[in-house]
Amino acid sequence: MITKKDLNIFGEAHRILLQTNEYICLLPHPHLRAYISSYNITFPSKTLFSNNFTVMPCGCSTISIEKNSGGLFADLSGAVTKPYIIGKENNHPEMMVSIEFKPAGLYVLTGIPQNELTDKTFSLDAVSKAFAKTILEAVEKSSSIYELVNGLDDLILSNVRTAYRPELMMALQDIKLSTGSISVKQLSTNIHYSERQLNRIFNQFVGTSTKSFSRLIRINNTFRLLKKADKNLSFISDTSGFHDLSHFIHDFKLVCGITPQEYRNNMSDFYNNYTKF
Repeated sequence: MITKKDLNIFGEAHRILLQTNEYICLLPHPHLRAYISSYNITFPSKTLFSNNFTVMPCGCSTISIEKNSGGLFADLSGAVTKPYIIGKENNHPEMMVSIEFKPAGLYVLTGIPQNELTDKTFSLDAVSKAFAKTILEAVEKSSSIYELVNGLDDLILSNVRTAYRPELMMALQDIKLSTGSISVKQLSTNIHYSERQLNRIFNQFVGTSTKSFSRLIRINNTFRLLKKADKNLSFISDTSGFHDLSHFIHDFKLVCGITPQEYRNNMSDFYNNYTKF
């Protein structure tokens, strides 16, 4: 099994998105990048995560593997549409490996209607005993990070059940290009589907309604802008397509449970992964 020292000897620099002494974030195989944003491997210290460390809503799913004194365990979390605090409890495992999916990516792997999983966490064994067994074996038997990520690539590639529906791909691309500002009516016109049909597709493949997902994309775009200290809230509101500052603050708090300024003041307490979009 890999150890913390392996973080500093991974040889494929072109796959590294972020690297520290405790953490490495890696791109998956090119054929999986439509479905998966990254593999994250962490050897947490006792102080890596704060008491208030919070995963922010993104509409995406995750498979998480943890190693602790009791062994290896795998969980599956459905699309996240509201913030949830993980706090310092994530400082306790010896190692964590996570597979972070892009919107609808988990459906391609499982075929499970994603609205059944939204904002819920399950043992991966309860969802698919065979897949849980093989993925835990891949983590346990890997002697290097190179072997681990290539093993995950092969395992996931061999388990992909279907491809994205073309109309879903079109809608996701339009939402992304508009940073969530496009209306559901315009989306349905673009792909020649009724709004009702479009919502059904989004609930099945993504796990939330079209409108809710667009709002998540718009809010996630503001996370990036809020990191820039020279950009005031009015500028961010205008740039992100909100009607006015009060509308921006209202929607941000509706999705995140805090105001944009509260987020900006405590950014180290929040996790969001821009590669998902």
